[in-house]
Amino acid sequence: MTMLKDTILLSDGGLGTTLEDHFHLPISHTPLWSARIILDAPDTLQQAHLAFLEAGSRVLLTATYQGAFESFERAGYSREIATEAMRNAVHIADQARHQFCKEHLDISPKDIHIALSLGPFGAVLAPMQDFGGIYPPPYGPREYSDSEENTTSFGNDIEGKNNSIKALTRFHEDRLRIFTSDKETWDKVDFVAFETVPLVREVEAIRQAMDNMKEIISPKPWWITATFPNGKYPETRQPGGDHYTASEAAIAMIRSDDNMPIPNGIGINCTALKYIPELLEDFERVMDGNKKLFLVLHPNGGGGFDLSTQAFREPKESDRWAEDLASLVKKAKGRSWNEIIFGGCCKTGPGDIKALGEAFNEE
Repeated sequence: MTMLKDTILLSDGGLGTTLEDHFHLPISHTPLWSARIILDAPDTLQQAHLAFLEAGSRVLLTATYQGAFESFERAGYSREIATEAMRNAVHIADQARHQFCKEHLDISPKDIHIALSLGPFGAVLAPMQDFGGIYPPPYGPREYSDSEENTTSFGNDIEGKNNSIKALTRFHEDRLRIFTSDKETWDKVDFVAFETVPLVREVEAIRQAMDNMKEIISPKPWWITATFPNGKYPETRQPGGDHYTASEAAIAMIRSDDNMPIPNGIGINCTALKYIPELLEDFERVMDGNKKLFLVLHPNGGGGFDLSTQAFREPKESDRWAEDLASLVKKAKGRSWNEIIFGGCCKTGPGDIKALGEAFNEE
């Protein structure tokens, strides 16, 4: 896999919500979400990947976002079954890639890229905390509560924060090893995608995990994307205090004074499109002319996610999601970014991705 060079790649959309909305699979409110389909309906999962490829996607994210030993154990599966299932998700995406190329002889498998989707630690919790970042000890200050005030911050507890980073590093490193320890699986991965990261300290942990793995894995281009529910980063500096800014989240991804590996790409996912322009400006303020990084944009569909109800809003009939995102990507290409991967996140299906590709070509 060669790195992107002056390239814009169209990605897929929200795999989990597509399996629900378009393939009518009941996967909501389960410990595994889309990863459940690896075990229950692998052929349907391949069909979902193929639907995105037919829509124009050239980057497929695997059904592993919520996959980890912890989530499979909560669903009643052994570590052996979990390992096999998570690796099989990569093979299913690869099968879709080759099936599509058999039916479209003008497209080579090298034109289609598989991104290993890895959600944050919060994605394996119940209730899920990928949007909230409220983690139990030692990963966070205390677990989520329905009756007490929740917090993402350790405040002045430096030891607690450092222990959190160590625990999160182990989580991400252990999950990575599931894939890197099997050469057949790892060779089929083109990108590693750490998605929906809600905490600065988890960004630090991911970079530490990649540093710990650097001697034992063949390198792959990798990215980190953050989520901004209601336009704000979930983590606060102090309990009940101000939220970290988008610029501070971006700095955590690319700072060089900590001697940690810097991802090849950074960006934003699982965020309403209306917030993306301002957030992207905040990201670009810390780039300082650095055009070595590629940008990843995977906003939610037009309805967006409502934190108060913990549900996705229905898009309006006048929704211009595809047109607005295509225009935003065009403008970003002319600024700080030479390479861009863009697509959708929750509530974006193959139809949305097809419309996005068409809108971008028209732009």
